[in-house]
Amino acid sequence: MRLNYVGNPPQCATAEDQAIVERVKQRRGDGCLLELDLSLLHAPPVADGWNSFLGAIRTRTTLATSIRETAICRVAVLNKAWYEWEHHVPLLEACAHVQEAHVQTVLRSPPHRIQGSLPDEQHRAVVAYADAMTLDVDVPEVVFEDLKNAFSDKEVVEITATIAAYNCVSRFLVALDVGERNGQGGPSI
Repeated sequence: MRLNYVGNPPQCATAEDQAIVERVKQRRGDGCLLELDLSLLHAPPVADGWNSFLGAIRTRTTLATSIRETAICRVAVLNKAWYEWEHHVPLLEACAHVQEAHVQTVLRSPPHRIQGSLPDEQHRAVVAYADAMTLDVDVPEVVFEDLKNAFSDKEVVEITATIAAYNCVSRFLVALDVGERNGQGGPSI
């Protein structure tokens, strides 16, 4: 970590900051704060906005869990955000129809070249879209059309917001080396 984490439990200067800590703990479900939270809480208003935004992305979209987690895990791989990968790959693996080959395809496919097994066109479109958004920003029309043909307009917006949000997350994690994962060669699964 390039900055020290705040204490756990955080020592808050104001009741407002303590309320932010409680909201973050509530979203985490088990009341535990992650290293990411302990980094963000250096700036409580930023942590609060982050918590609200990422909470909506994670829990208030209509996306199937396998679609959302495929997108998040692909962004983590492309950005070498292994802390993000380690927190999200178990969620992907827990999806009923996700096989080990799916996880390996997300992890090991070269950018812009899906090599391996994904269950359907939706998952392939999401990986291609995540690659384009993450690496190129400017998404080729053919990639966008494949996504649009596989999903409703609402889902396209939700997928786009998810990929964009987790690019933000991964860049924060890597820039500050949250969880001390920088320099890893990636997972050994």
